[in-house]
Amino acid sequence: MHDVAMTMRENSPSPKPPPRRGVGRFTLDMRQALSPWKQAGILAGSLAIGLFISVVILDIAGIAPFDLVRELAGVFNADSLRSVLVRAAPLILVGLSAGLAFRIGFWNLGLEGQMVFGGIGATAVSIYGIGPESTRLVVMGIAASAGGLLWVMLAYWMKVRFRVNEIISTLLMNYIASYFLLHLLYGAWQDSKTAFPQSTQYQPFERLSDIGYGINSALLVALAAAVVAGWGVHLSRAGFYMRFISANPNMAKVVGVPVRTISIAVIALSGVAAGLAGFVNVASQEGRLTQSFFDGYVFSGVLIAFLSRNDPIIVVIVGFLLAVLFVTGQTLQVFYQIPFTMVQLIEAIIVIAVASSEFLIRHRIRWTR
Repeated sequence: MHDVAMTMRENSPSPKPPPRRGVGRFTLDMRQALSPWKQAGILAGSLAIGLFISVVILDIAGIAPFDLVRELAGVFNADSLRSVLVRAAPLILVGLSAGLAFRIGFWNLGLEGQMVFGGIGATAVSIYGIGPESTRLVVMGIAASAGGLLWVMLAYWMKVRFRVNEIISTLLMNYIASYFLLHLLYGAWQDSKTAFPQSTQYQPFERLSDIGYGINSALLVALAAAVVAGWGVHLSRAGFYMRFISANPNMAKVVGVPVRTISIAVIALSGVAAGLAGFVNVASQEGRLTQSFFDGYVFSGVLIAFLSRNDPIIVVIVGFLLAVLFVTGQTLQVFYQIPFTMVQLIEAIIVIAVASSEFLIRHRIRWTR
């Protein structure tokens, strides 16, 4: 009996330990809806965190927070404010260009190439004296718009005809455009007086001049484009179609939305905006075609579109703030000897902060017991 009892005890399952009880856990839920004010609050909080991290990094680099605040305040004096407004014009236009294309799911990363051909179109009008002097500036703007439009439509045609992803095609076309620009500036369009790789100086009537109070007419071009884009996005039927196409293009086709027509029109306007950005840059800041007038505008345009959530009206605000950042960065480079990569690092931090806000807007984190 004792052996039988021992055998049964050995074969019987050992008792399980009691389950451990944790204090709680995080759960992740999709948000069904969130009010615009709460979305703005989350975005503002994320931006505040990004700016705080940027201030800490600059403090480590040797720029005290008080000095940084003083330099930011100095941006709003007369001379610096004029630089900010001039710098803001092409930033607003590339933000509009990226935001319009992103609204329909076309990832236009060829902003620099479209700016290049915008600048080339405007400079061609100047070099060959096309049109009377009274309308020369208008003709330059039209030629710049056509250059940007044709360059972006080439990428769209490759997507439709050969199924080439527009991210790849537009990025690679930036290099083609930049090398073609160098071909012109080191060849037929090189300034014979200075022998530098740049075009000849524009005539005074071919420049976007100041209209008073430190405001350059380039800013008026950018604001006019933003108003037109804002009307199209928020008040027109095309804006409703754009939201439909972005949400579900296949369903949009089924219910009769002219997807192809709307897509072509929006992508064309995206190219026009980028071409105008090249025009206002060379006709206001540079005064001639140079080999680097377009540098960095792809990243800036995508950043502005992302921060503004592709809203043309908010693009104006974000473009102005980014111009303040750039002008402040130039001041810090001169007086505090920080590299330009530090300014780019701050931009990257802000992008990460905004990206995290998008996650929090779409999801809700709860603590459950």
